Amino acid sequence: MLAEVIKVLYDLLRSTMCTFKTFVSSYGKINNYTFDNNGEKMFDFKNGDEKERAEKFKEISKASGDESFGVKKELKVLPEHLMDNEQVIGLTSGMYDGNTWLVVLTDNRLLFLDKGMLYGLKQISVPLDQVTSVSGSTGLMMGDIFVNTSGAQGNVKIEMVIKKAVDVFVKMVQDQIGKSKNQGSAQVSAPAQTADDPVAKLEKLAEMLEKGLLTEEEFAVQKAKLLDL
Repeated sequence: MLAEVIKVLYDLLRSTMCTFKTFVSSYGKINNYTFDNNGEKMFDFKNGDEKERAEKFKEISKASGDESFGVKKELKVLPEHLMDNEQVIGLTSGMYDGNTWLVVLTDNRLLFLDKGMLYGLKQISVPLDQVTSVSGSTGLMMGDIFVNTSGAQGNVKIEMVIKKAVDVFVKMVQDQIGKSKNQGSAQVSAPAQTADDPVAKLEKLAEMLEKGLLTEEEFAVQKAKLLDL
């Protein structure tokens, strides 16, 4: 019965294509948030409001055990070096190659940034699937983070990391690597038709709307994107 209702809705939306195209153009991004392929709401770190993004960075730094006081200039330019819809998960800082670097964990990579006082930017990007191991060691007040990789950039050692941030950030990286591997396995094992089934996706959106996880506007936007209107 539900599938029949969704099919009717699908046909109705197709007939109002022009209206929804205009709506999506106007409301594709709502309140600095975007959506992943499953319709989950995510903050837009690349294009979102600067003030709200700064608050998000502050929260993430605190959760990572590092207030990131010495890398304000790197945090300021970080959005320019993020990919569309890339999510920032962890933030810390430490010494590398004689300078203080910002260390960023996103949902798909480790990003290291060093912004010059007047000009120039150094960066290292390590996809999580190239991280073979990550570990840390601590002393009396500070510690080090070791990132071993299989990529051309080689291994990276970040020194003089705040002690309390070392174990927290290392665990964040390990957890995200595990999560990424699990997601990859699930995508490989899932039936191909499920990922492309608009009825199944519409059903999930309707369920999220019913539970209050999406507003009417957000539901309409995702519905339109799903039906490619």
